[in-house]
Amino acid sequence: MLSKMRNIGIMAHIDAGKTTTTERILFYTGKSHRIGEVDDGEATMDWMEQEQERGITIQSAATTTYWKDCQINIIDTPGHVDFTAEVERSLRVLDGAITLFDAVSGVEPQTETVWRQATRYKVPCIGFVNKMDRLGANFFNVLEDVNKKLKIPVAALQIPIGKESSFEGVIDLIEMKEIRWQENSENMTLSGISSEREAMAKEWREKLIDTLSGTSETITDKYLAGEEIEAALIKTEIRKAVLKREILPMFAGASRRNLGVQPIIDAIVDYLPSPDETEPAAGHNLKKEEDITIPCNPKEQPLGLVFKIQNDREAGSLCYVRMYSGSIKSGTSVYNIGKKKRERANRILRMHSNKSDAIETLSAGDIGVIIGMKLAQTGDTIGGENWPVLLEKMQFPEPVISISIEPKTISDQDKLKDILAILGKEDPTFTVRENDETGQIIISGMGELHLDVLVTRILKEFKLGAKAGNPQVTYRESISKSIEHSENFSKIIAGKENAASITIKLEPAQRGSGNKYVFAAKGSIPDEIKDSIERGVTGAFASGIVMGYPCIDILATVTNFNYSEQTGTEFAFEACSSMAFDEAARNASPILLEPIMAVDLTSPHEFVGEVMSLVTQRGGQILSMNSKTDIDEIKATAPMEKMFGFMTSLRSVSQGRASFTLVFSHFEKKSER
Repeated sequence: MLSKMRNIGIMAHIDAGKTTTTERILFYTGKSHRIGEVDDGEATMDWMEQEQERGITIQSAATTTYWKDCQINIIDTPGHVDFTAEVERSLRVLDGAITLFDAVSGVEPQTETVWRQATRYKVPCIGFVNKMDRLGANFFNVLEDVNKKLKIPVAALQIPIGKESSFEGVIDLIEMKEIRWQENSENMTLSGISSEREAMAKEWREKLIDTLSGTSETITDKYLAGEEIEAALIKTEIRKAVLKREILPMFAGASRRNLGVQPIIDAIVDYLPSPDETEPAAGHNLKKEEDITIPCNPKEQPLGLVFKIQNDREAGSLCYVRMYSGSIKSGTSVYNIGKKKRERANRILRMHSNKSDAIETLSAGDIGVIIGMKLAQTGDTIGGENWPVLLEKMQFPEPVISISIEPKTISDQDKLKDILAILGKEDPTFTVRENDETGQIIISGMGELHLDVLVTRILKEFKLGAKAGNPQVTYRESISKSIEHSENFSKIIAGKENAASITIKLEPAQRGSGNKYVFAAKGSIPDEIKDSIERGVTGAFASGIVMGYPCIDILATVTNFNYSEQTGTEFAFEACSSMAFDEAARNASPILLEPIMAVDLTSPHEFVGEVMSLVTQRGGQILSMNSKTDIDEIKATAPMEKMFGFMTSLRSVSQGRASFTLVFSHFEKKSER
């Protein structure tokens, strides 16, 4: 039953307590029998060796648990900006999310980033203010911060009893009860509200009703009539408002001390949507050339999205799939709609971190792993041949930092390439290219930590000796004027002539819009020849113009072709279209683009001048500054090439007390500095 299913994720800034909270949820729902601690390297969801060593989440891990007859599929996502692709692809397939906030720091830079991602995918959320037992914790300051920065009305469903070391429980503003947890026990005790806290509880319940009345006419009418507003009605109206993303209900707790977790699990069931309550998925019908919506119905044609690939030494590719329609049975064949290839679903698994249980069927609304698909990649749509619908693809940020890598022995060269192919299939923000002049293998990623993790995996997980170079900036190439060019190709291979003729028009696209390919030529041409022209052009996008960096923001339109049945081959047209693009791009005033990073800094008041000066010295621009009680928050942009070694300099000028995050912002024409 779809109404008894929830697909949820936990998202937040690094170190807000996502994995710790997930571990408690698994413990209280009976999925695990002991609580794994991140600090001890024993968290169930952090199963990779590097996650345990570094104490951070690197790969999103999936698990399934049950609470009050409801199946909850949970994805624990990373908080570090270098692994933002893991968050992106998780949010793409989730129906709801818990947004965690640190009770001391409030809304941090990466919280804003994941919130924007959740907004883009219209994911309903509930909020949890964690670490209420920390020195400096302030629940009400966090509410204010969320309201201001995330621009969403906040509805506190609980207020804390005490704070910092005296935090002992919460007041439930719906039931108007005090909830406490016994030390080292999952047992909750409920009691009436004590007289010294009654006035405050009534004040915050008034605020809750006031916030709800902004979204619910029923609540407004009852309030104005002076009628009692029962708890069941409040919950119903909260659920409606959450599903429309009109409010963010807030809870309080301290996951590490096992305080406040059970109400959050109740809230997942009570307020977050089931798969059939979310907006239908968007798709494109290839046969009818029209955009459609796909209702979540297990009885319809099968349609699922591969949102993550993970390599397993024994099983091969583990394809994480979210089903949007119909169902797939274990041992049957599935059709990769984008690649037009048939594959086999040998086995279907329900995952619990890196462990699994075999299941017979994966139905609409559910998340599972299919084993046996060799060609599938992240973002591929799978289903049946008689309903060729492509689901909307995921958008991933551009890799902005590169290093060279080479094996210690020449005999390991092919093995290294195989390993890099596996890693590239797993991670869409990791790219590999070969430098034509030097023959060096260049790998690119989202940041220094991202590449460090990948290199460590090559050395330890795949046990291959390799040497990595120093980090370098990954530039992009584009064009600055429009041009039209005709190219002819003719080559005799094995006594047979291969000939093609193509006319292509290249135009600069709006910065940040990406590359676009259009076939606008008139005349009949076989589909396989048409596909080979597209392969030639899109392949040329990746190989660059002058410097060999990938091209971006180019509109390529094929305006004419000359095809003969006798000499026109796929090989000829692919080669001809690639040559046409290269020649046209070289004559379209090519430009070099550099990555500009969004820099979010936090600094104690006494060092803010030195910190801002450090940013401007590196070619950065200060965009805004926001003062809090104990720190200043600075937003800036800076070129990536100037940000290497920034951490060392920042520690030096702030006595190690300032911190920063770097997120890719955009590419712009490289200035001569």
